[in-house]
Formats: sequence, structure tokens, C-alpha cells
Amino acid sequence: MARMKFLCDGERCIHCSGCVTACKNEHEVPWGINRRRVVTLNDGKPGQKSLSVACMHCSDAPCMAVCPVDCFYQTGDGIVLHNKDLCIGCGYCFYACPFGAPQYPSTGNFGGRGKMDKCTFCAGGPEADHSKAELEKYGRNRIAEGKLPLCAEMCATKALLAGDGDMVSTIYRERVMARGFGSGASGWGQAYGEQKRERAREGMGAPGKDK
Repeated sequence: MARMKFLCDGERCIHCSGCVTACKNEHEVPWGINRRRVVTLNDGKPGQKSLSVACMHCSDAPCMAVCPVDCFYQTGDGIVLHNKDLCIGCGYCFYACPFGAPQYPSTGNFGGRGKMDKCTFCAGGPEADHSKAELEKYGRNRIAEGKLPLCAEMCATKALLAGDGDMVSTIYRERVMARGFGSGASGWGQAYGEQKRERAREGMGAPGKDK
């Protein structure tokens, strides 16, 4: 079965924030929350790069490990989702996530806590596919429609890759070979370390490793 993964090619990202806008429009994300954001590394210094960041749907997700009510779960294709009906808004997932993906909504009284929100890989939630409850809580379920996350499909430079992990890593590896260097595939090792070690044992090397 395919293992769904994200990868952002830092050599192609132009910080247009088209992925951020596409996500907010597709899922009607609440005000104050960005399920995806673009960050700049080494701002104003040599080697400056922009990266599109969201939940990486880690192979061994730390958010799942620390949640006291087990509201996080992983689908058969590796997508990490959460159940807002179980969430108590404790924030443990926010502190555990190396990508800062889970967020509190900014609406309500000062200091008020609500249900955590995060990227769903456009795969909805625990409710029935395409149901009104799923749409209201988690947004559109494009995976059930046989489509990829809209953020990746709308990326103008194809810097943001999403889909089967083997296909994503193959595309990135071909880019590295063609241009002679890589950007390090930021976040890949943290999110999918187990697969990276397996590839190293097989002698294939990890995506983003300079040749």
C-alpha cells in the first residue's frame, strides 16, 4: 500500500504562498489558523531558502505518542489524522511536533482553548467520507476522490510534492541528479527517519542526499 508523504524542494520554492491560500480556500480553515505556512531559512544571508511547512504525517508521529486521549490516528496509507470530538485542547501535540503543525484556533475569549486543528493531507477525518460533519470539521476529502492535496497541485513551481513516498523520493532524486546538488529535503529525515534508514541499508541513499 502507498505511504503518503510530503516533500518541499527548497531550490524551487519562491515563497508565493499559493499553497497556503489554496489550503485555506479549499477547507475554509478558521480565521487565525494556517494548516500550511511558508517559512524563510537564513533570511538575508547566503543560502537563504523558503520552505512550505505543514504536518508531515510522520511515520512515527510524536503527536500520537503524547496525546493523553488518543485523538490522533494513522490511516493505512500513513496519513495522520485527529478526532476533534475526542480532543481536549491540552496542547501536548503542539509542543511535541517538530514542525509546529497542530494549532489552537484564535477565536474566542483571551486564553480560551478549543480543539486543535492541523493539516489532514486533504483526507478529511473520522466521519463518513464526504459527509456534512466531515466537511465542517476537517474540510474537503480529496483523497477519497482519488486526488492529491490541493496545496501540492497548486504549487506553481512544483516545489511541493505530495503522494506516494516512493514516487516523491524518485522525483526528488531525479532533480538532484539533473542539477548536481540537493537542498537537503528539509524535514524528510525527521518525519520519515525509519524509511530513510531502510533506504540507507539498501544502498539507495536518502532523498536529498547530494551525489
